Amino acid sequence: MTTPDVTVVVAVYNTMPYLTRCLTSLVEQTIGRERLEVVAVDDGSTDGSGRELDRFARLYPDTVRVVHQPNSGGPAVPSNRALDLARGRYVFFIGADDYLGPEALARLVAAADRWGSDVVLGRTLGVNSRNIHQAIFAGTQEQVDLFDSALPWSLSNTKLFRRELIERYGLRYLVDMPVGSDQPFTIEACVRADRISVLADYDYYYAVKRLNARNITYRSRHVERLRCVESLMTFVADLIGPGKQRDAVLLRHFAWETARLLEDDFLKLDRGVQEQVHAGVRSLAERYLTDHIRSQLDLEGRLRISMAQRGSLDDLLAVIRQDAERGVPATVVAGDRWYAAYPGFRDANRGFPDDWFEVTEHAADWLAKCDVTSIGWEGTEAGRVLTVTARSPRADLLTLSAEVSMSVGDAAATTLETSADATGTTIRAGFPMHPLLNRIGPGGELRSVQVRITTPGGTGSAPVRVPRRPTVPRMIHRRGVRLHLITPTTNHKGQLVVAITPVTPRRVIARLRRRWPQGGK
Repeated sequence: MTTPDVTVVVAVYNTMPYLTRCLTSLVEQTIGRERLEVVAVDDGSTDGSGRELDRFARLYPDTVRVVHQPNSGGPAVPSNRALDLARGRYVFFIGADDYLGPEALARLVAAADRWGSDVVLGRTLGVNSRNIHQAIFAGTQEQVDLFDSALPWSLSNTKLFRRELIERYGLRYLVDMPVGSDQPFTIEACVRADRISVLADYDYYYAVKRLNARNITYRSRHVERLRCVESLMTFVADLIGPGKQRDAVLLRHFAWETARLLEDDFLKLDRGVQEQVHAGVRSLAERYLTDHIRSQLDLEGRLRISMAQRGSLDDLLAVIRQDAERGVPATVVAGDRWYAAYPGFRDANRGFPDDWFEVTEHAADWLAKCDVTSIGWEGTEAGRVLTVTARSPRADLLTLSAEVSMSVGDAAATTLETSADATGTTIRAGFPMHPLLNRIGPGGELRSVQVRITTPGGTGSAPVRVPRRPTVPRMIHRRGVRLHLITPTTNHKGQLVVAITPVTPRRVIARLRRRWPQGGK
């Protein structure tokens, strides 16, 4: 039997109708089906995904292999079972929601063979406004290092791996992690690899955010996520000794997974859950948060994690409420140092270090921080404008700034009004629809609303925060023959974003199915 060049592993649980596009993108790869093996493991699906897998297996019996098993509760068990069956020289993992560019596998395998790479990343794009960290894809690189690149911010398993490396070290997924079980696998593969390469010359992978957002990552609760972060950090600490290399990886886990446990939605949890999460984050910080990591966290993450480590639960809640309900705190200037006066700053009864609150090195970015006070639509359909009004607590903002602007993504406001009074500065901006729709991909985009200022000391920018979720309605806008749904909303950090989504028949049908799941009954 001929050895395939690449085995594609697909762990499947209730991913219809996305699964059809995923599988179609695999069997139509230009690498050719004779060089390809697809191993799909159905983890007890109940939506017809298993039948769809069997259909593809009948159509392509020499390429697609299907295994059915009872539901295991996560992607780890089906992924491990597929690895046990894989025969290819390389293994590639794909989410059952996602799909590949037609030339993806041919290009990835060719690069791995050319450079002798053990791991190869291909440029990944988000679909349906899914956020994908893009720094690692700034350019094609024959060799990158896990510890001095942006690779720690791209630790999903959606990469090409040399199977000999996987088997030599017995790499498998941690089965006790319902969320993020691919990260320990990817981290160890990158630690063990002799060469990791990046391809940024083609759109290789399309990562899809489901319209119903029902996969396990989106549904997971705080305590479950905490347990997974604990497992993940323990794994990293056991694999990599103390020092800058460990810090380079753990920085990502503090800045992303840990910080997300303490975002504004923390306020809505039951007190008992808050106490569990607070205690868990405190333990993680005590064990793994070095001064080097703390100094590289942004102000919000640094302050909240530090409060969890050294403060009471009420201290932590007070800091989160400041952002979520009260807005940008005052600035304290002491000599040449700038500080954000969050609750607890210079409180003699608490003794928190000033450097937790310091914003000196990012003073221009700090000046740009504003809170939204209103959002709305103006004009008719032909000339509709999204208006955003934001407020800075600094009455001297216009004096300190040579220029103030606001943008949505790379679309600058066409109208900007600023005014100051004794308690702060108001910025009002208008965004016509057509510039917002420039360069929108087929899956849509999620664009951040930013304030940007220029000062004598440099230029700074910051996303505008929304102390309360906006209630402004969605709007459908026609551009040529295409319709787009434009939704002002907030992201997981409480920042104002504009979701721009092409209106397609598939999306309309999916929305109708969610609204009338039983035929309108």
